Amino acid sequence: MQKDEKGITIKKEDNFSEWYTQIVQKAELIEYSRISGCYIIRPRAYAIWEKIQEYFDKKIKELGVKNCYFPLFIPETLLQKEAKHFEGFSPEVAWVTEGGSSKLNEKLAIRPTSETIMYDTYSKWIRSYKDLPLKLNQWCNVVRWEFKHGVPFLRSREFLWQEGHTAFATKKEAEEEAYQILEYYTEIFEKVLAVPVFKGRKTENEKFAGADMTLSVEAMLPNGKAVQGATSHNLGQNFSKSFDIKFTNKNEQFENVYQNSWGISTRSIGIAVMIHSDDKGLVLPPNVAENKIVIIPILADKDKNINKKARELGILLKQFNPIVDNREGYSPGWKYNEWELKGIPIRIEIGPRDLKSKQAVIVLRHNGKKEIIKLSSLKSKIQESLETIQDDLYKKAKIHMKTLIDDTTDSKSFEKTLKSNRIALIDWCNNSVCEEKIKNTYEGVKSINIPLNTKPKGKKCISCGQESQVRCFFGKCY
Repeated sequence: MQKDEKGITIKKEDNFSEWYTQIVQKAELIEYSRISGCYIIRPRAYAIWEKIQEYFDKKIKELGVKNCYFPLFIPETLLQKEAKHFEGFSPEVAWVTEGGSSKLNEKLAIRPTSETIMYDTYSKWIRSYKDLPLKLNQWCNVVRWEFKHGVPFLRSREFLWQEGHTAFATKKEAEEEAYQILEYYTEIFEKVLAVPVFKGRKTENEKFAGADMTLSVEAMLPNGKAVQGATSHNLGQNFSKSFDIKFTNKNEQFENVYQNSWGISTRSIGIAVMIHSDDKGLVLPPNVAENKIVIIPILADKDKNINKKARELGILLKQFNPIVDNREGYSPGWKYNEWELKGIPIRIEIGPRDLKSKQAVIVLRHNGKKEIIKLSSLKSKIQESLETIQDDLYKKAKIHMKTLIDDTTDSKSFEKTLKSNRIALIDWCNNSVCEEKIKNTYEGVKSINIPLNTKPKGKKCISCGQESQVRCFFGKCY
């Protein structure tokens, strides 16, 4: 008996929010839990996260970073130790006040981020320049309780991420690493997830609480909103002074260390899903697809030879972790729709005529292109096609991103861009007062980041008329 599988019932361009909700549920990425804003990450989605972990973990270990784990609970006194940091996170903190039937002597924060608890320990571990650099990272969950409306992957009360925390003897070392990590995050999005990003520096108003500088990679979603993909924070000596993290240098003088913190989260999964998927369902870049192909035998009177050949092809193509769908009671067409919905990059069809001709039909998920391939060259063709899909998805997203960004040169075009739910790149004064004025004038609009290595085109800020200092992206964001 076949299941009643309805697929996606809303078009992406008609109702983006509802379309996305259907994608993540029907493609079996997310299940809603009984706790508002907390989502169950299903195996198909967690497999994507594992691919991201695998790529980034290898990169940072080449830099000498080691993985560790710190407690989930942070004493209130530690969280308050760096004033700007605490002020920035206090609205989002979830607190534990009781254990069993006993009230705690001190409130415990459920980890919103780990700077405070880790740096309290760093002050014990770092004594001499010989203890530096100290480079640690943890893969963990965090809780940030306050938000207006939950969006699976993009905005949730609990999410998974990695947070790197490093300490150096010199400012130069710390700054170099902050930019290096930004490059790695760019690679994750562009090479692994096939998502183009623009990288830059956050404004003073938008930088991480307690940081000297925040660098970010930002992506453009199909609905015209920008979304922060990952951040790399240069903390300077702000935390090391608050937590008394000192070392004796080669001249036996005391100095405070220079620090960085950096992170990418499961938000990255949602970004890729939103950008690539279509009205048939999930579209996955091959580099993060757990199962890169599905083999569907087309049976004629339960021809056992076709099922046998399908199994043989599964063995031949095992490097692509294939699914051999030889379930009974489901028509080939029903199977096609199911695996399109779940985003398998390539479908292989083999029927009686294919068996006789020693061939198979391959269908690419992202564009529906069909091709007849001889079995003798199937393995090489699959590899070639996967590379094509990865490249096609990136190029398509890159072209679309450019259509959502306007390089604006005057106040009228700036206003027109913002009102049309697009992102504006402007000459800007880099003044916090002007930034607040823009936020107050255009509902939901804020600065996104200041692109690296760019100079203003004109002499005046197109918003307030003061002398321009930088170019900056402004628009609506998640």
